[in-house]
Amino acid sequence: MHKKVEPFLNNITRPARYIDSEVNTVKKAPQSVELLFGLAFPDVYEVGMSHLGLQIIYHVLNSEPHIACERVFAPWDDMEAFLRKEGLPLTTLENGIPLNRLHVLGFSIQYELCYTNILNMLELGGITLFAEQRREDEPFVIAGGPGVFNPEPVAPFFDLFLLGDGERAVVEICNTIVEGRRRGLKRKEILESLTSIEGVYVPAFFDVEYNAEGTVKNIRPLLSGYRVKRRIEPDIEALPFPTSPVVPYMQTVHDRLTVEIARGCTRGCRFCQAGMIYRPVRERSPERIVELVREGLKNTGFEEVSLLSLSTGDYTAIEELLTYLMRILEEKRVALSLPSLRVGTMDKSLADEIRRVRKTGFTLAPEAGTERLRRVINKLIEDEDLLEWTDHIFSLGWRSVKLYFMIGLPTESIEDVEAIIELASRVATGGRKVLGRNPQVNVSVGTFVPKPFTPFQWEPQLSAEESKRRLEHLRRLARKRRLEFKWHHPEMSHLEGVFSRGDRRLSGVVLRAYRLGCRFDGWTERLNIEAWKKAFDEEGLSMDFYTTRRRPLEELLPWDHLDCGVTKEFLLEDYRRALELATTPDCKTERCTLCGVCDHKRIKNVVCKQARLPLRRTKPTPAATSPLRVRVRFSKTSQLKYLSHLELTRVFARAIRRAALPVRYSAGFHPMPKIAFLNPLPVGIASLDEYMDMELEAAYLSEEEIRERLNRVLPEGIRADSVKFISLQLPSLSVMMKAQEFLIPLEDSPLGLNIDKEKVKKDIEIFLAKDEIPVEVTKGEKKKVVDLKPFIERLCVDQRGNISLILKETQQRRIRPQDVLRALFGLPPEKASLIPILKVKTLFQ
Repeated sequence: MHKKVEPFLNNITRPARYIDSEVNTVKKAPQSVELLFGLAFPDVYEVGMSHLGLQIIYHVLNSEPHIACERVFAPWDDMEAFLRKEGLPLTTLENGIPLNRLHVLGFSIQYELCYTNILNMLELGGITLFAEQRREDEPFVIAGGPGVFNPEPVAPFFDLFLLGDGERAVVEICNTIVEGRRRGLKRKEILESLTSIEGVYVPAFFDVEYNAEGTVKNIRPLLSGYRVKRRIEPDIEALPFPTSPVVPYMQTVHDRLTVEIARGCTRGCRFCQAGMIYRPVRERSPERIVELVREGLKNTGFEEVSLLSLSTGDYTAIEELLTYLMRILEEKRVALSLPSLRVGTMDKSLADEIRRVRKTGFTLAPEAGTERLRRVINKLIEDEDLLEWTDHIFSLGWRSVKLYFMIGLPTESIEDVEAIIELASRVATGGRKVLGRNPQVNVSVGTFVPKPFTPFQWEPQLSAEESKRRLEHLRRLARKRRLEFKWHHPEMSHLEGVFSRGDRRLSGVVLRAYRLGCRFDGWTERLNIEAWKKAFDEEGLSMDFYTTRRRPLEELLPWDHLDCGVTKEFLLEDYRRALELATTPDCKTERCTLCGVCDHKRIKNVVCKQARLPLRRTKPTPAATSPLRVRVRFSKTSQLKYLSHLELTRVFARAIRRAALPVRYSAGFHPMPKIAFLNPLPVGIASLDEYMDMELEAAYLSEEEIRERLNRVLPEGIRADSVKFISLQLPSLSVMMKAQEFLIPLEDSPLGLNIDKEKVKKDIEIFLAKDEIPVEVTKGEKKKVVDLKPFIERLCVDQRGNISLILKETQQRRIRPQDVLRALFGLPPEKASLIPILKVKTLFQ
């Protein structure tokens, strides 16, 4: 974050997006390294920090002594407007480095509808948009992730892409750039040397020609012998994995410890790009997974663990692993999440294991409503298997389940569409019988988007209008059956389909849409489809050309010069099998399907051997008969004053876990640590006198040991100043608090309030002499006029020339010090929020 930004964070939505120094961040002195790498995610912080790949690359690069890796995320509208208004650059979080002063800026592209955010980040960072126009001193702009397997729509903006596994390749890329800079090589010469790294695609070294009707005529390499083949790491067990991932202050989309248990899937779902581009299957050993979970929880304090793979239930030793992990997690009151369960891949007893700590959600993806259509897409789930599984989930106490389907799959009929609601209704009927009440069955439906490197890459996509018609039909049917129904925005799916199978000509459309104000196009409420249509019209291109037409099998596709490992011949044969309702086996458990990925020597399926985990169950520590209550006095300063009350609570809850304090938990399916704070302090106010109460199970720690343990794990900006054992019978902090004392400096304020202190004293006298001091206050979206007079216990200018303010606390209403300053100086809210305020004391009854 730029140093000039911080004073204005009070006027920015969710300021925790822009502050650094989270637990486990790495901050190196820029002058101590040879290469500055900006790790960029083209969405907001809470989305980017949920992505495991970002945490892995951050860990890998910062493990290299000569490389500093720092993060940067897409700024929300208000932050973008502020940066543009003030003429400030977008910078990295850790050291506030402007993006154009980096050596490499690496984007993670997970989704096609982030393209305008990429251009925005480049421009805000002072980087030339088009790669061919970049100066020698500008960063190399690179990208990886599933979105780069057809990067042609944004190829002109990037110097290179990395296809495939990045753990080792990204280090090789950085080292090649460092060596090139040492030797004084030009930008183009460094790019040429980078092409020797497997997985590196430099789009400038390929020339593309088009036919008159818009199809690709020829893709010609400009370097002799240059072929782009996906990077495949043969054994993920040998790859580095972060055991101390960065712990965000704010709640992220996936707010938990994520451990990758396997990479790749060979189930062969014909719509699934990930199942093709991440082959072969490579599993981690159960012993290593347990080690990663133990270390990760110790270093983060997360209250939930997610076991990640494309199909978690297909992990070879899943039953042994889960049974053992649940013994560990139950003792720690940590929940287990399995984000990719497949019907029929897990023993029913495992759901019972999972619910012992916390009932996380169950999402199942039949994808299609009929068994016939599921044969077409090679997802072999029978209706009865799904119904049996959901009945079992309900029998264990779950009251809701989410079912995910798609419309627009190849060969789909109206009967297939309507069968979605029929199948979901049967799930609800089964649940009603089991529960004795109506379960909540959430039906979520998206439109099928054909993807490159899948057997359906030649198929047409539904038009947005036809998608709307079918979704509306389903919504009416769902309402009659009293099912919860949600759908993915048809226009958004259509736009995604354009770029999924698009070519380089679309770069002009992306740029025009960006100039028309498009940002965050993957957010339903932000998609401006009319602006996109205008951009296509101005570029003379048709959206339907890329989506609704069936591609001839002999057509040269925009991504045909890229090799993902799976051959085009295999995809074509599997496409034909789909139309014949013929299934393709899983090569992990059955015969090889000759997809082309494996050489059966270095590259092959790697499955874990039988688990060697201890069988003896560790008994949980019995609860203390007489719990202890501890009161912690702490300060909250520097950037952490911008944390909300909920974010502060999360920081302490995780710090207590990292400190291994024996905190007591609430009962029920969502156990929470028994901690309580003072009434929330307004965001942006620092404090030297905050309090937290917590209940502990045992008395083997002294007050000083508790304080030292907390301070070892608390982030920079929060410090436990004292710890005292107190009576369980004492009233709560919020009841005991009588007032709060604040200090407001008049000098060195961003507003320039270096005014005559004597005049301020007279203004205060006049101010306090009023019978009423009305001010309009805002809570959420509601506004109300409040009289400040009864809440002001003291307001004066102290001996040092600062304003001293004591505000009374009541259970009914609390007044912010900014409201007093607004009334005193006649300031608008956005100006009053810029005045630095320090809380110096909490006054108790």
